[in-house]
Amino acid sequence: MKIKLLFIISFFLVNSLHSHELNPSRLYIEEIDTNTYKVIWKYPTNSVQEGGVIFPESCVEYDKNLRKLEGKYLVDNFFIDCQSSLKGKTIQIKGLSRMIDALISIDYLDKKSFEGLSTVNNSQIIVPIEENRYPTSYFSLGVEHLLSGIDHILFVVGLILLVSGWLALIKTITAFTLAHSLTLGLSVYGLVNLPQSASEAIIALTIIYMALEISEKKQYKNTPWLIAFGFGLIHGLGFAGALSEIGFSEDSMLLSLLFFNIGIEVGQLLIIPFVVLFFWIIKKIELEKAIFRTFSYLLGGIGSFWLIQRLLIIIF
Repeated sequence: MKIKLLFIISFFLVNSLHSHELNPSRLYIEEIDTNTYKVIWKYPTNSVQEGGVIFPESCVEYDKNLRKLEGKYLVDNFFIDCQSSLKGKTIQIKGLSRMIDALISIDYLDKKSFEGLSTVNNSQIIVPIEENRYPTSYFSLGVEHLLSGIDHILFVVGLILLVSGWLALIKTITAFTLAHSLTLGLSVYGLVNLPQSASEAIIALTIIYMALEISEKKQYKNTPWLIAFGFGLIHGLGFAGALSEIGFSEDSMLLSLLFFNIGIEVGQLLIIPFVVLFFWIIKKIELEKAIFRTFSYLLGGIGSFWLIQRLLIIIF
């Protein structure tokens, strides 16, 4: 009866968690003639607000196509004609929220570029006059994607529970990092391809597997990094799917990928100390067995829900 209750709770819980998935909007601007720009605006369909862009008063929109649905995004394509350069001007994004930021990219005729991030607390971006050489906005997106990606967080927590010893834990997290960095890079460059729906379904399977291992009280002491590396390859494809939907400038692809990946790792490292401290306290007050069992049931229920949900998306 307790097991059934935990599974029911996890099924209700997962709906709440899933609704907080990070889906940043995307504004891509390309200068095609002096002070004339091609604009692509992508806004997530799961937002309760309507997103939009407010350009400087000196800019006029024209040739706006009908809005299209592309995956999780509504896409607008149009042009703007400005009396002067966008450099030094302000661009404002409407409809942002705590989980919906806006990544802004501008490519100029002179091959210079700008990358910025607009948030709910800072919806206005002043386009700098000087070029910013490094797409650091992807770092922030990487951190947010990891911290809002509940499936990835649950897997990392599961790894921590299964690994015995600090050295083994460091090796395991490093292997997981290297593996998903590898498939993330290969996927972005088109060398490895797996539909995001399929990779997300497999990620759900890894969570179910982790739940079974925890329920059997297994402790990996010898080569835990091998299983972490294998599953990291799958999770990297999930990260790649998110990055490809967000989009990036072709001219800064490598740097964008690097900063996004560093952001993921920082987000991962922010989680580990809190999880380790929590379970150290649990062990000290002798609630370890009960917590591990409860966590395995919740993890199994959540993973099962996601697997069914993602398989239905593939089928239908």
